[in-house]
Order: sequence, then structure tokens, then C-alpha cells
Amino acid sequence: MNQSSKTKEVTLLFGTFLIAICGLVYELLEGTISSYLLGDSIYHFSLVIGLFMSSMGIGAWLSRFISDRLERAFVLLQMLIAILGGFSALILFYAFAYIQNYEAFLYLVTIALGTMLGVEIPLIIRILKESYSLKTNISNVFALDYIGALFAALLFPLVLVPQLGLMQTSFVFGMFNLFVGLMAWSVFRDLLGKKYLLVMLVIALLLITGLVKSNYLVSIIENKLYQHNIIYAKQTSYQKLIVTSKKGRIQFYINGAIQFDSIDEYRYHESLVHPAMLTAKSHEKVLIIGGGDGMALREVLKYEDIGSVTLVDLDPAITTLFKENNILNQLNHHAFGSNKVTVVNQDAWKFIETSQAL
Repeated sequence: MNQSSKTKEVTLLFGTFLIAICGLVYELLEGTISSYLLGDSIYHFSLVIGLFMSSMGIGAWLSRFISDRLERAFVLLQMLIAILGGFSALILFYAFAYIQNYEAFLYLVTIALGTMLGVEIPLIIRILKESYSLKTNISNVFALDYIGALFAALLFPLVLVPQLGLMQTSFVFGMFNLFVGLMAWSVFRDLLGKKYLLVMLVIALLLITGLVKSNYLVSIIENKLYQHNIIYAKQTSYQKLIVTSKKGRIQFYINGAIQFDSIDEYRYHESLVHPAMLTAKSHEKVLIIGGGDGMALREVLKYEDIGSVTLVDLDPAITTLFKENNILNQLNHHAFGSNKVTVVNQDAWKFIETSQAL
């Protein structure tokens, strides 16, 4: 194998790894956005996965009709996927907020991305056919494809969503697809010419602009989604937190679902806490599972004979928010400031299994 063939092989195999990561990230993005906007995560993830996989099968079948200039087709695919994948989160959020026809856009984006991604692997195998035997070629490509998918599956929930959020993740991985196209162009530039490089530069500028402006875009769209002004928004390691306010009325949302409205939350929390407290023989030790907003804790602390209260909530961002935010801690009467209160940020089931006090 000469040096040119070796460079082509390494470039395309590394590109396969990156393509696999990008493909699964787009799939997870669409499922997550749909669950966030519409709820019913099982239905929407199943729908997205089914559409995506079947579309990849269609793409693999369609690849047979690309009979020549495979390198050109591969680079063009990367550019198209970079645009659609990079802007996919923005497209879906915009469709939900402004067009009111979210499902149609979800189907179109999923099918289009899945089809284009399905074309890629057969193209890579055919381009590499001169370097290896068919069995070695297929095993190399599919091994890297599956490893890349595993990498994406771990990266998405542990790093991407908590650190970047959905919109920024979309733009970042659009740039990864464009990077694969750039690598392929560098190997096949004698066949392609500089016009492809110019187009990729324009796409890169669009994606970078989207990335830089993503927080601004998210704020505009989220303000459209909620009735009142957003005064706090954060994507934590576990969920998306939104607090809205209008004329002193506070509403708290987790993943788009309302958790309480300050105008009437007392009805729920009083009926939740006081029957249990009046029935209990002793108030020496009280355990609250969940309730990171401190509203139930506020009601518990109204009993003067309370010895200690342990509040268990998985997400430290919520308990910290309702302890330190000057607007929100007024709603819970600064309950987290009581020396009787211990906050444990842990999964409730694990706490129950391991606690020596129960």
C-alpha cells in the first residue's frame, strides 16, 4: 500500500468514527427535544429511532445509484449533513414555537438526516475497496461505526447536554461533519477543486455564527414558549430548569412541565404536608423525598417540635437555586437556612437503601 492510499484509508476510517458519533448525537438530539417539548419520552424516542434507522436503510439502498465520482458525493453529503444536522435543533425549536407544526418538521429532519447518513457507510466501503479485501474493509468500517456510536451514547448525557445544551450541541456536531468533509477534500482535492473548499468555508461561518448566537436564540424561542418572562434558565446535569415571572407571580418548570405557580402552590403543599404531620406520633425526625424547591419544607418547619429534617433531592442545582435566589427563597420562607435542615443531593432510592436512620 503506497503512502497516498494509506492516507486515504486513515482519513476515511477516522471520518467513519466521527460520522458515527455525529449520527447518533443527531438522533439523541431529536428525541430529547421532542421529549422536552411534547413529553412522553418513550413514544418520541421510539419514533425518532425507528424513523432514523429505517431512513438509514433507505439511504443505504439509494447509494447504489451513485455509480461514479464517489469522492465528490461523499464530500457533498458531509456539507449537507453539516447544514441540516447543525441547524436541526434550531429548526425544531422554531417549528414548535412559531409554526405550530412540529411533528411534520420532526419527520422531515429525521428522514432527511437518516437517509443521508445511510448513504455514507456504503460510499466509504466502495471508496476503500482498492485498499483492502472486502471482508477486511467491511469489518474495519463497521467496527469504527459501532465504537463511535458507543462514544456518542456516553458523551451525550454525561458531557454534551449538561455543558453545552441542545442548541450548542447541534451546531458543534454540524462542524464535526464539516470537518470530515474538509478531511476528505484534503485527500481528494485533485479530484474536487477549490470550489468545495469555498462552500465549506461559508457553511463553517454559518455554523460558527449559530454557535456564538445560540444562547440568544434559545432565549428568544423559550420566551415564546412560556406565557411569562423568563428570569432564570439552566440546563443541569439532569434536567432543564426554567423560572418565569410576571407581576410578582412566579412559575417554576422542569423540562417544560410546570412544577408550581406561586399564586396557588400553597394549596398543594399544605394538603401534602399537614395531614401527614398531624397523623405522625413524633416530629423528631422528618424525611422529605424530592421537594427541592423547599415549599414542602416550609410547611414542615411550621411545627415547633421539629427535631431535624432531611431533604433528599437528586439535583443540587435546584436546592441551591431555591436556597440562594432572593426571589425564590422568599417563597419558601428561607427554609434552607434553618439549622434543623440537612440537604442530601442523592438518588432517593439509594438514600433509602443506605441510610442508617431508616
